[in-house]
Amino acid sequence: MREYKTQTKELILTTTFSTPIGEMFAATSKKGIVTLAFFTPFNIEAKIQVLKNTLDADVIPGNCEIFDMLKIQLEEYFKKQRTTFEIPLQLIGSPFQVKCWKELLKIPYGKTISYKEQAIKIENEKAHRAVGNANSQNMIALLVPCHRVISSDGELGGYNAGVEKKEFLLKLENDK
Repeated sequence: MREYKTQTKELILTTTFSTPIGEMFAATSKKGIVTLAFFTPFNIEAKIQVLKNTLDADVIPGNCEIFDMLKIQLEEYFKKQRTTFEIPLQLIGSPFQVKCWKELLKIPYGKTISYKEQAIKIENEKAHRAVGNANSQNMIALLVPCHRVISSDGELGGYNAGVEKKEFLLKLENDK
């Protein structure tokens, strides 16, 4: 009798929801959130393609408990009732990118650091440009707070979702 080997693809669920600064797109695996991004069609299509290729996954719309938790915690964040998130994450990237993103998770609510400071923290002082590039590839906005990294001269610097959103988030976190 012939045996057939079947490969079961990972399943990634997706959803969208509204926030005070625009529509957001979220995707989750069984391990946790893999994408949280401000909605722009081209940007979302690219992120979906990364998930399909990297995780060998099928990506479909759906609902799950992680999305319920995410929505509640984001609502609390925007109402200034939450300063940390308790959502499982699955960071997808190169080892250097993941190292950079893990460092972002250490930046406290309402605080900022420079790209150079972040590079020093990951023991690569001269790599602040590489750190900036890694941060720009962060697929989990807000939860992995790349909006808290600014230029050494105090300028906001780049942000995937745009400077206006970064400015809004920093103001939200710093208004007492």
